Amino acid sequence: MNWSRRWINPVLEKEFRLRMRTIRSPLAVLFYLAAMSLLALGFMYMTMNNYGYSAFNPRRSQELFYFISGAQLVLICFMVPGLTAGVISGEREKQTLNILLTTQQSSTTIILSKLFSSLSFMVVIIVATLPIYSIVFLYGGISPVQLISVFMFYLFMMIMLGSIGVLFSTLFKKTMVAVIMTYGFTVFISGFTGLFAIFLHSIMSSGTLAGYVLGLNPMGALVSILNRDFTQDVFGRHIDLQIWQIFVLFYTVVTVLAIWLSIRYLRPILKKK
Repeated sequence: MNWSRRWINPVLEKEFRLRMRTIRSPLAVLFYLAAMSLLALGFMYMTMNNYGYSAFNPRRSQELFYFISGAQLVLICFMVPGLTAGVISGEREKQTLNILLTTQQSSTTIILSKLFSSLSFMVVIIVATLPIYSIVFLYGGISPVQLISVFMFYLFMMIMLGSIGVLFSTLFKKTMVAVIMTYGFTVFISGFTGLFAIFLHSIMSSGTLAGYVLGLNPMGALVSILNRDFTQDVFGRHIDLQIWQIFVLFYTVVTVLAIWLSIRYLRPILKKK
């Protein structure tokens, strides 16, 4: 048995073939890169106009890196729910889920294969944006460690949002309902937690509670990765944990719980009399 048969099960192989061998996949990568390039060039153009420079100021390359990183995080939050929220409910709507459950593949294999096959396409897109980040390295001001940290954070975000999408896709029979619930969860952690943290910070003298609430926000975690002093500025004092560490610890538990529930409720459960 070769390595491909050992590590790639039939479910994962089918998903790779169906997702990667269609014209929609390269078109999606093209449009994603075009959007990221336009955002980066637009930021550079606005910087040149606002500060009266005839060329891009190299001193602002760090701000360009922050802008590109934040924009990419927003696009990840927009795309991942759409890629994962229909992986199980779609099989159910096509009436192929029961056939899939009769195979020798376990529930764990099916759920993880669906999750990783959906996220693999997103990983390809994220890796394809590396040439855009080369603009920043052309001017300097950013270390490779920061870039690696940001990309690792993207990977964690994709796994976390993907596990939530798979969970809702398993619990709800309709794909549309699963998509709405997944996007609702994404909007809640991205918008409500940030606004609530700002509200708490404005009414409370101590920023401890606001800092922990901000630790549930993806953008707050990303900013703490980009700026090491951000955590101390939010809490108003020195704290051992960074905001991004709070984010990773909390949502690791959420991710594991979501995957476990997806595996638990994938197959019909017989009710005891």
